[in-house]
Amino acid sequence: MAWLVLVLSGLLETAWATALSASRGFSRLWPTVIFGVTLVLSMGGLAYALRTIPVGTGYAVWVSIGAVGTALVGMFFLGEGFSVLKALCLLLIVAGVVGLKLLH
Repeated sequence: MAWLVLVLSGLLETAWATALSASRGFSRLWPTVIFGVTLVLSMGGLAYALRTIPVGTGYAVWVSIGAVGTALVGMFFLGEGFSVLKALCLLLIVAGVVGLKLLH
């Protein structure tokens, strides 16, 4: 259960990071509200997961899901551009986190 919550919390990190950008420095109401709600839910889920998952592994998984997810949203939906080198870098992040999980 903790791993499922951790993965969902990582996806919520992607949501709050995207909403933070869309809020334009907290000057737009609905993206700011979405940012606040998803931030609290993401942090709450991380806190719950860290009850049973070691902090180093849990935080690395959480932040990597958020980082990779946010980068993919930027590339495919926000016009930040896709390249093979960017994809390779994201795969390296995923490989590192998988390695941490396997060594856990």
